[in-house]
Amino acid sequence: MLTDFYGNQLTTSTGLARDSYDIGLRAFLSANYGAMEAFSQAIEADPNFALAYLGLARALMSSGQVADAKATLGKAKNLLAKVTDREKSNFLCCELILSGEAKKARIAVQNHVSEWPRDAIIAQMSTSVFGLIGFSGKPDRENDLLEYTAKLLPHYGEDWWMMSMHAISLCETGQTLKSMQLMEKALNLNPRNANAAHFFAHILYEENEVSAGRDFLAAWMPNYDRRSLLYGHLSWHQALWALHDGDESEMWKIVDSAVSHVNASSLPINALTDTASIYYRAKLAGYSVSAERWLELSKYAAEKFSIMGQSFADIHAALAHAMAGNEEYLSKLIDGNSGFAGDIVPAVAKAWKAISKNKWDRAREELETVSSEFERFGGSRAQRDLLEFTYANVLMRIGEKEDARKILLERRPNFYETVPIEGIASY
Repeated sequence: MLTDFYGNQLTTSTGLARDSYDIGLRAFLSANYGAMEAFSQAIEADPNFALAYLGLARALMSSGQVADAKATLGKAKNLLAKVTDREKSNFLCCELILSGEAKKARIAVQNHVSEWPRDAIIAQMSTSVFGLIGFSGKPDRENDLLEYTAKLLPHYGEDWWMMSMHAISLCETGQTLKSMQLMEKALNLNPRNANAAHFFAHILYEENEVSAGRDFLAAWMPNYDRRSLLYGHLSWHQALWALHDGDESEMWKIVDSAVSHVNASSLPINALTDTASIYYRAKLAGYSVSAERWLELSKYAAEKFSIMGQSFADIHAALAHAMAGNEEYLSKLIDGNSGFAGDIVPAVAKAWKAISKNKWDRAREELETVSSEFERFGGSRAQRDLLEFTYANVLMRIGEKEDARKILLERRPNFYETVPIEGIASY
């Protein structure tokens, strides 16, 4: 029986199917364009290769094509009678995610990797800040993610993918030196691993290395296919560093060409969250953000996230709706309680509403109720700085300048001296 890139047995005897599957697997794990095409070629080479359908379903899921992913999963289901237990378990994990059973999927993935730790395409489901652990809504989920990747790491040896996944877990728990050392090894093994490049950018962000970050991505991005999963989000990192560097014209150039929901190739969740985040962080820095920008983003949020349930998206949608004055959709988020952190979304939504009306005392009251739980929303520390810096700005606006500085010193010390909030440096 043939095996994949990680030594897992495959229910196919066709070498071309196996080779195409491996190409798809590596493209998928490195966030490069071409995974769907490669998995499709594997299916063409062997129409009875169940795992190729599952790989294609995973790639379709990651690109936001949920209906197509479900249809592909249905084709895989018809082939399960003749596959291994590992491949049946692989199907179960995919099925649970696609049916919205996140908690059950997280347990199924944990059970799967306990038995088959080197099945990377399933292990991937719970890695990084956007995985099943990252979006669990649990307190202390950063440490949970670190524990997960730490257990898997010894099974992978000198593997570029798992090194990068463990490195971001280290970064998000404040261990940036260890993270940097491991990420450099991962990039040396596969310089075109977009996940590693992305996570390396996060390390540089956490260390507030603005010039180094700008230089790194300026050199890395030109050879990255715009159709790839992380192109828009990596562009957000570039725009954010331009903002931190006071380079407003370059920031808007990047936003409008690659980050904004208008031109981005990103998934809707990234297009929404990255656009809302850079808009408001620009506003915090003292830059003008037109009403038209907020109105268009609010329309996009209402179209793509009309139903509450993806908490990380919901807090950014609430921001867009508040700034645009879209009371209809904002009220749904204020009154709702759905999603992995649905119980705390309303407080942030109320805070955005108060901020939009310059009711700073009210905004402070709402943010104080959830400031110790920002981690539960998911996303990276870099992304949650939208909330951290907003909280500091609100405190400054109501005259509690010392408390604003104290919050930064305690929670984001590397940005204490250089936080891009207009006027805070004078205090």
